[in-house]
Amino acid sequence: MSRDAANFAESSLPFLLDEAEPVPLPNGTTPSYIADHRKRLRSRFMQGGAAAMPDYELLELVLFRAIPRRDVKPLAHTLMDRFGDFNRVITASAERLRDITGMGEAVITELKIVEAAAHRMARARVIQQDVVSSWDALLDYCHTTMAHRETEQFRVLYLDRKNMVIADEEQAKGTVDHVPVYPREVAKRALELNASALILVHNHPSGDPTPSQSDISMTDQINNACLALGLTLHDHLIIGKSRELSFRSEGYI
Repeated sequence: MSRDAANFAESSLPFLLDEAEPVPLPNGTTPSYIADHRKRLRSRFMQGGAAAMPDYELLELVLFRAIPRRDVKPLAHTLMDRFGDFNRVITASAERLRDITGMGEAVITELKIVEAAAHRMARARVIQQDVVSSWDALLDYCHTTMAHRETEQFRVLYLDRKNMVIADEEQAKGTVDHVPVYPREVAKRALELNASALILVHNHPSGDPTPSQSDISMTDQINNACLALGLTLHDHLIIGKSRELSFRSEGYI
């Protein structure tokens, strides 16, 4: 999660405070130790940013907004224990989050808004940009949007003659280890968009980006379709949990 996303989580969307359902206290106020703890975390965040805080404290800052008058540290630790790190908490499905005691709809909504904000900001660094000269930004975007998904997703980035991204489209969703892809539909869509080149991207929920034989075969089919139509397949990226694999770099294309 980027620093911008962390700032977004802490400093915007105050209307969510009105939607939260805090546990009522006898005197209707927030205990001083909770208020002091929140003040210290906010101050440390504003002075040092997200880098100054471990994941569970950054998660607390997000939870503050949805649960304004309760100690959220136990819930933050529970979420970290269940999912592993901040990114995996934010990107966990609503269904899995609902399995956690204390996770109401206001909290889940807050987490999903932070996730959407991170995706939107990462995407803004890619759309209408020359991806060849901003490859790191493209990789960041792919990891932000796909690395922690629990099922496979297949996306195509369509480029113009200047290698500017003119469309970023999800072609298919699948299971934990398979996603159906139709090479003819990918090529047809490129013609509809008047694209000149493509970049394929899909994730491996297992975390290992090593291509399967079906990944290699599908890429060959799409590449052949592109060549027949005068299109260029720049690359096929497989996104794992912490690293990616480039078909171009590995010699598959």
